[in-house]
Amino acid sequence: MSAQQVPRFPDGFRFGVATSAFQIEGAVAEDGRGPSIWDTFGRVPGAIAGGETGDVAADHYHRWETDVALMSELGVSAYRFSLSWSRIQPSGSGRVERRGLDFYRRLCEALLAEGIEPFATLYHWDLPQELEDRGGWRVRDTALRFADYAVVAQEALGDLVRNWTTLNEPYCSSIVGYAEGRHAPGAREGHGALAAAHHLLLGHGLAVRAMRSAARPDHRFGIVLNQSPSVPVSDDPADVAAARRHDCLLRRQFTEPLFAGRPPEDYAELFGAISDFSFRRAGDLEIISTPLDYLGLNFYYRQHVADAPHHEPDPAARTAIDIGIDTTRLPDVPRTGMGWPVEPQGLTEALVDLWRRYPELPPVYVTENGCVQADERDADGRFTDLARIDYLRDHLRAAHDALEAGVDLRGYFVWSLLDNFEWAHGYKYRFGLVHVDYTTQERTPRASYHWYRDVLRAQRG
Repeated sequence: MSAQQVPRFPDGFRFGVATSAFQIEGAVAEDGRGPSIWDTFGRVPGAIAGGETGDVAADHYHRWETDVALMSELGVSAYRFSLSWSRIQPSGSGRVERRGLDFYRRLCEALLAEGIEPFATLYHWDLPQELEDRGGWRVRDTALRFADYAVVAQEALGDLVRNWTTLNEPYCSSIVGYAEGRHAPGAREGHGALAAAHHLLLGHGLAVRAMRSAARPDHRFGIVLNQSPSVPVSDDPADVAAARRHDCLLRRQFTEPLFAGRPPEDYAELFGAISDFSFRRAGDLEIISTPLDYLGLNFYYRQHVADAPHHEPDPAARTAIDIGIDTTRLPDVPRTGMGWPVEPQGLTEALVDLWRRYPELPPVYVTENGCVQADERDADGRFTDLARIDYLRDHLRAAHDALEAGVDLRGYFVWSLLDNFEWAHGYKYRFGLVHVDYTTQERTPRASYHWYRDVLRAQRG
């Protein structure tokens, strides 16, 4: 499949790959690392498919040199990865573990030696367990501790890392983790989940301010949000209203405070029965809306939303996701190996919608985009994931459409470089351009890896 099917992007556009610490590093009890909420959640019976854990994952902690070589051969100009808070501050505050910081220094030095720009994410869902024991993101103190940790990381790595992302997908950390219960810490709450969302954003703002006050001139600060457009399944006003409720829950709960300095206009009406919003204090929104240098946007699929009865009849007893919606009525379109609808135009919609909605939106990167597809092998045993190539090609085209519409789009990162621990799904699903044999840890580039390499060579001309 020809790399020429991908349109030409501007000079300086960043093409990269992305991973996260807990999903690939393993070595959860080595060199002083403390337990995170995902270590704890992985021990809860039934929480993770197959009872699997991230104890070894893709063993990146020991095989990082191999993985950097794979990126170098691929030809990416940027690598988005996350730091493990528990590896740097085992208890989430106080003592700093030098061995953890040294690991990330070695990684960043090797990346830069290969001409690969590090994009470091401070938090990709793996809260130190000691902070969760003290209330986790439900409590304000965690936001303060996060800002402290951000400064520790910046002081240790700031000579190597210029691009600093505070949070990855605060929706998942708060709503999926504290309301839906499908992710760590596995809570099912109303007020607590909304408080977690607010404190995540507060921690983000505090971290940006603290880091910027001591930043080098070339340091840049951003956040990563998952942005799935909420599409009503019909023109029925009830479905249209349900899609708007879902958009408030998933997107506007985060984008309005960040880029408009206010909660969504329908936020109090939607959640007033489950919360008094006492977690919000004077000055918080000003901190949260601290201007950013970039926004990362993660996109996988659009959400198709229908009106539906609430699960809990008593409004005060509802969780934050019990807002009278149904997202199971999917369209008749191709699906990924996880059953997600493939609608590349949704990426264009997400990018253009943000650009039009927020006049002060900073430059944007697509920081995650990829899919699960069933592995197939040719006669020579090579992994021929042609459906993944189709997916990536079509989404690169969609990203280019957003550029042509006027969006200041600066880069695109494939999720993911490697097969990894896919959270509550364990090792069932594989997103990698590179296949990982979890028994031997052997890395084998798939056809999509070679295709993406050819795309990047063609882009360089």
